[in-house]
Amino acid sequence: MQVCDGEVDLGDANPFALMDFEREERKALACCATLLDDTTIEADIEEDPDAEVIPVEDFNAEVTRIEQLTPTIKAVFLRLDQPIHFQAGQYVQLEIPELRQTRAFSIANSPADVAATGEIELNIRRVPGGQGTGYIHEQLAVGNILHVTGPYGRFFVRRSADQPMVFIAGGSGLSSPRSMILDLLQSGWSKPITLIYGQRNEAELYYDEEFRELSQRYSNFSYVPALSEKAEGATHPLAQGFVHEVAKAHFENNFSGHKAYLCGPPAMIDACVTTLIQGRLFERDIYFEKFISAADAQQVRSPLFKRV
Repeated sequence: MQVCDGEVDLGDANPFALMDFEREERKALACCATLLDDTTIEADIEEDPDAEVIPVEDFNAEVTRIEQLTPTIKAVFLRLDQPIHFQAGQYVQLEIPELRQTRAFSIANSPADVAATGEIELNIRRVPGGQGTGYIHEQLAVGNILHVTGPYGRFFVRRSADQPMVFIAGGSGLSSPRSMILDLLQSGWSKPITLIYGQRNEAELYYDEEFRELSQRYSNFSYVPALSEKAEGATHPLAQGFVHEVAKAHFENNFSGHKAYLCGPPAMIDACVTTLIQGRLFERDIYFEKFISAADAQQVRSPLFKRV
């Protein structure tokens, strides 16, 4: 970006990413720069007909409920002190009081549900050794007040394309797809929607009953749960294998004509992207957000939108 007026700290910008002559021309990297004053900038931004321009706001949020969804994932419900406007698939930054740091979590319920209840739902997986998720799982209690900012992110559905959609999620990466799918179904979307959701075992498979019920209620919605570990005595039909393998089999290795939305850990995303491209889907039709923990060295904390 071009700094037109004001002062910025360029931060730890790599000299290969921001050359010396660019620094002299008052260029900056938005991912590293910190504003030191009121600043005017110019930046080339790709226009997207489906993107809404929504200002980031600050909220005080009261913890109203905490539910144990799986042995490692909790649902935290937050009542905000003012209404929040967001696109399904976006996320918020949650301040962790003991750390004085923030963590990013996708909103798991739909905009309509948030508007009706005044609450946002965050599905948070306990990261082994993670300080932020450790606080949430072990110390956070109903009645606590937290600071929240948002919404952030460019991971949202491209309705204007008017194409069938496939969502592939793994682990706690179900949050964004759940919000997006609920929003589509509640608004009367008629094109086919397929959700392929992978977990290691049945105990970690959350919102399974909800998606099964939705697949019965909406003829255009298909739900395919998959387990990477062998299921013993499963109560419902479950696909076996890694989520990208299950997706390939379900679509018979032909994803042509779809928009694909991927959400989950980096290894899962990479495997799914390869599978989709090999299955005749163009790169321009694939969107994803990778869930990266704060402990992952030298990586930007997601969920952040990225196109292949």
